[in-house]
Amino acid sequence: MGAALSKQWMTVDFNPGTSMATALHVRAACSHIHSAPPIALPAKHSVINIMYGVQYDTTNSSLADLARLQTCLLKFTSVAGVNPQTAGDEGS
Repeated sequence: MGAALSKQWMTVDFNPGTSMATALHVRAACSHIHSAPPIALPAKHSVINIMYGVQYDTTNSSLADLARLQTCLLKFTSVAGVNPQTAGDEGS
């Protein structure tokens, strides 16, 4: 259970009206940071799943890598913001 509690990720918040294609483009464009790979998308690619499902696994990321990921994501006008999360945040 300890490993599950140390899991960290960053969720991308998109602006209203962002297309699924744009969200997927942003996901791919910022996937080059090796210690923060994108988390697999749900099997069913609906607009809701994509808009709320773009996340990066940051469990093993350094502060510098987190900053690089955030900088990459926020270059896109379709990104409203990013939310760093940990397993301990769930349900709060």
